[in-house]
Amino acid sequence: MNLRRSLPPLLSLALAVPFFVAGPAESVTPKQSPVDVTPGAIRFDSHAPALDVTYGHSALELKYIRKDAADPDGCTTRGHEETEEADVQPGAGHVTVAGIRYDLVQFHFHTPSEHRFDGRATPLEMHLVHRSAEGKLLVIGVPLVVGAHSVVDDVLATLAPECGAPVEIAPIDLNRLLPAYGHETLHYTGSLTTAPFTEGVEWYLKGEQHVTAATVARFKGLFTAGNARATQPLNGRTLVEVPFI
Repeated sequence: MNLRRSLPPLLSLALAVPFFVAGPAESVTPKQSPVDVTPGAIRFDSHAPALDVTYGHSALELKYIRKDAADPDGCTTRGHEETEEADVQPGAGHVTVAGIRYDLVQFHFHTPSEHRFDGRATPLEMHLVHRSAEGKLLVIGVPLVVGAHSVVDDVLATLAPECGAPVEIAPIDLNRLLPAYGHETLHYTGSLTTAPFTEGVEWYLKGEQHVTAATVARFKGLFTAGNARATQPLNGRTLVEVPFI
């Protein structure tokens, strides 16, 4: 099986175009996120452990993550580290890598996408955050592009207000958050993309999932200035193609 040939469109684009060196960014530490995925940074390791996903169904609580509670005008301003976050019921989903289990805790969104593919961003990016029993973090990043309706549209149908009650969402099939096609993904070690930018986060980047134009407009209408961190230098890191089960 040709893994490069089977990658979804955005990842395939990164593999197909000429490599270029990313410009300066704000990172002062060696393993920060997000990054720009370039062809020269991708490699295949036949011994890399697969990402085994076991998702079920879960009701969700969508809430606004506020970072300016001390600001008297905070309810009407949008910080670039704020977002809409969906909390998942405990035990509803997990992934396993090399025998280590990471439970799905929440997923949230950024506009434009934080990760780029040879310099190109998508309108939104979804981050599914998992935590192991030892407290280690693993995040699956999914670029969101305009297309057919998906379960992500249902999650973002009504956005939670910054200073108001969360939105309760009926149970969804968590598997449908991920793209239906393509079983390969790219893995690298990075960091949180918001303060305190803690490193040691295991990142797995998937191919595109679809959302409607209305959902993109709704989210961008809330975060008019965006809520994405700039890409950070790879500093010698590579992204490894790994199987996705």
